[in-house]
Amino acid sequence: MDALVWEGPEQIALRSLPAPEPGRDEVLVRVGAVGICGSELEGYLGRMSNRTPPLVMGHEFAGTVVDARESGWAGRRVAVNPLISCGRCEACRAGRPNLCDARTIVGIGRPGAFAELVAVPRSSLLELPDELADEGGALVEPLANVVHAFDLGVRHGLPERVLVVGAGSLGLLATQVASLSGATTVVATDLSEERLAHAARLGATATVGAGDDAGERLRALLPDGADLVVDCVGAAATKQLAIRHARDGGAVVLLGLQDDATPLSSHELIRREIALGGSYTYTPRDVRRALGLLASGRVAYDGWTASRPLREGPAAFAELVSAARADIKVLLRP
Repeated sequence: MDALVWEGPEQIALRSLPAPEPGRDEVLVRVGAVGICGSELEGYLGRMSNRTPPLVMGHEFAGTVVDARESGWAGRRVAVNPLISCGRCEACRAGRPNLCDARTIVGIGRPGAFAELVAVPRSSLLELPDELADEGGALVEPLANVVHAFDLGVRHGLPERVLVVGAGSLGLLATQVASLSGATTVVATDLSEERLAHAARLGATATVGAGDDAGERLRALLPDGADLVVDCVGAAATKQLAIRHARDGGAVVLLGLQDDATPLSSHELIRREIALGGSYTYTPRDVRRALGLLASGRVAYDGWTASRPLREGPAAFAELVSAARADIKVLLRP
C-alpha cells in the first residue's frame, strides 16, 4: 500500500509498505480522508518529542471498514477516535481516558492514517451517517479537541464574551462552538485577514487582525476582558495576549502547541485570579458530540478546507510550514 512516511525533520516521502495486519479486537480501515494537523507540522519539523521517525503519522481520519474479523463492521463508513487508553486505570474509570498513563494515539504511538489502510481497535469506531462525507468525518477529531476545551472553560461559568486566538482550523472550529454555546460576543484574532473573513462568516461577531493598534482594538471590543479565552496557536506571544485580554476572574484555555517554554507573569495570574489551564485531546463524550455537530450541519467546514491526493502529501507539508499556500486545512485522500 502507499503511505507517507516521516523519516526525520522536514523529510516525508511516499513509500510502498505492507498492508497492516489487524490484531485481536481490531479492524482494518480504508482511509477516505485524513487531515494534516498543526501538531503534525511541528512533528514534521522535528519539534515534537512524542513522535519518533520513521513513522506514518495521521490521526484525523475517516474511511470504510474493509476487514472486520466477523464483527459486523465490514463495509461501514466510520470516523475514528485515535486515542487508545487502558480502560482500567483511575483516569479511565473516571471517564478521562485522555489522561490515562498508558494512552497512545494512532499516528503517534502506532502507525497512522497517512496511508491507504490503517488498523484500529473496534472500540475506536463511530459510524458515519450518510449525510456526512469522509472529509467531515476527518474533522471529528479536531472538533472534539475544541469541544473538550470549551467544556474545561465553562467550568468557570457560561461565557458571554469569548476571545478566540488564532483563526486556523482549530480557531474556526472554536469560533463556531463559541457561537453555538450562546456567547453574545465572539472575537477572533489572527494575522491573516483571509482567515478572519472565514471567522466572521462562521460566527465571530468581531475580528481583529495584525497591526500596531490590535491591542487597543481588543480592549475596545472587550473593555472588561473576555470571560473565556481559547488560545488555538500556542505561541509565546499568543499565550501572553490571552492572559492580557481575559477578564479578572476569567479563564484561559491553552489548546495550541506551537511553543513549549513561555515566560508568563505568575503575579498577574494570581492578582487577577485568572484560571489558566491546558486542554489535552478529548473524552469519548466529546467525540460523540463533535460527530453530532458535524452531521447536523451546525458546524461547517466548507470554504476553508482543501482536499489533495495522498501523493501530494510531501508538497503539502512543505507548503504549509512555509506558508506557501493559503489553505487553512488540508485533507489528504489516499
